[in-house]
Amino acid sequence: MSFLLGLTGSIGMGKSTTARLFAERGCAVWDADAAVHRLYAPGGAAVVPMGAAFPDAIVDGGVSREALKRIIATDPTALKRIETIVHPLVGEDRAAFVAQARADIIVLDIPLLFEGGSADRFDATVTVSAPAEVQRQRVLDRGAMTAPQFEMILAKQMPDARKRALADHVVITDTMEHAAQQVAAIVDAIRKRLQHA
Repeated sequence: MSFLLGLTGSIGMGKSTTARLFAERGCAVWDADAAVHRLYAPGGAAVVPMGAAFPDAIVDGGVSREALKRIIATDPTALKRIETIVHPLVGEDRAAFVAQARADIIVLDIPLLFEGGSADRFDATVTVSAPAEVQRQRVLDRGAMTAPQFEMILAKQMPDARKRALADHVVITDTMEHAAQQVAAIVDAIRKRLQHA
């Protein structure tokens, strides 16, 4: 029986890097965002139901995230309808991954882990965190969004302090070395528990 570890963290906190560090330690890692990309790609499981609900969202045989952003901006009911279609498909993708994973620790990278109320499905949870100024700089350095867009996303997310308080483990991503040390300590502690289970 594998140990299920839920991984979360707000935008710009270093969650993808942390997930990679867990993978380097031999953990199986599932990524919710990557699952959505698979579902939206041409031939993906979300294309037909999304096309039925939002015909304008289908571009070149797949679901266009840019088109969805435009639809959400003009239709206040769109986001809820999209979630109703996509969330069950993401859940199926996650369940299939867990069923076939052979690692002793399975890390499930879920951005809205605590917001979605799914923390109790895991054996333990990890919140990835960084100082607020580091977080802001990372996001703006990517060049994908403006400062007001970042503030808007931040306002919608559970505060970092709350996520840290709810988590069983916290990984601070101030430096790569520090993050790697913390991940190693978490993995070692879990493997010790598994040996004595």
